[in-house]
Amino acid sequence: MDWDDARIFLGIYRAGTLRGAAARLGIDQATAGRRLAALEAALNAKLFLRTPSGYVPTPAGEMAARPAEAMEQAAHRLEREMQGIDNRLSGTVRVATTDTMAQYFVMDAIRALHAEHPDIRVVLHVNTAVTSLTRREADLAVRTLKPTDPDLVSRHLARRTSGLYASKTYLRRRGMPAADTGLAGHDLVIYHASVAPRQANHVAGVPVAGARVALEVNTGLMLMDAARAGIGIAELPVHMADQDARLVRIFPDRVHQYDMYLVMHGDLHRSARVRAVADAIIAAVP
Repeated sequence: MDWDDARIFLGIYRAGTLRGAAARLGIDQATAGRRLAALEAALNAKLFLRTPSGYVPTPAGEMAARPAEAMEQAAHRLEREMQGIDNRLSGTVRVATTDTMAQYFVMDAIRALHAEHPDIRVVLHVNTAVTSLTRREADLAVRTLKPTDPDLVSRHLARRTSGLYASKTYLRRRGMPAADTGLAGHDLVIYHASVAPRQANHVAGVPVAGARVALEVNTGLMLMDAARAGIGIAELPVHMADQDARLVRIFPDRVHQYDMYLVMHGDLHRSARVRAVADAIIAAVP
């Protein structure tokens, strides 16, 4: 058995398709299929049922997933521990964050880092999904959720406020919402339920009952673009939306507060290049 075939197996197990696994693993689809076939031959077991909707684990596949994940965790732990004692200010550091945080201050941190340590290469992953640090999908993450995993360490960066905004064109067309009726009769732009489930009921503490959701998005910059375009009212970060002359604040006394954290795996805390990136991010927070 080739141990690396277990990595391919896990990719297919998690993605449910050869194409999805290949994209995650950075290999081509034919290679993923060939490596799975080799693993099934080595184990003398059929690990997946091939169905029109994707790859469904067989009982043998379900049984194989747990030891394969243990192998993956051991490999990641070895890599983290070796990286954790690496004192070189060079190499690659993967950073995960959202597009609004990247634009707001993370890009400034990367610019300052590159000026001081040009041999550190940052790979930036911009996504609203929570990136797994334990599976080495990133080395550092800047996120709004404090981690509960005991293997992760976090630092509180700042508390920020979001409020309700609409474009001047929207307000000319639809009028300013009234305090006594709230958002009833107005159009909204909100996050997908997978990003901010609370917005299905409230935005910045204001009930959405009686309002109409015109658009759902999955990134902060798309939320701001939709509000600027006059599609509807949106909950936006005050520190960004207040700087945009096209947007008008609605109900200034109604807000939602959130925290920003820098998160990393405890094993990487002593890595010189990871520490340098973390310090740059901390220094760049306005």
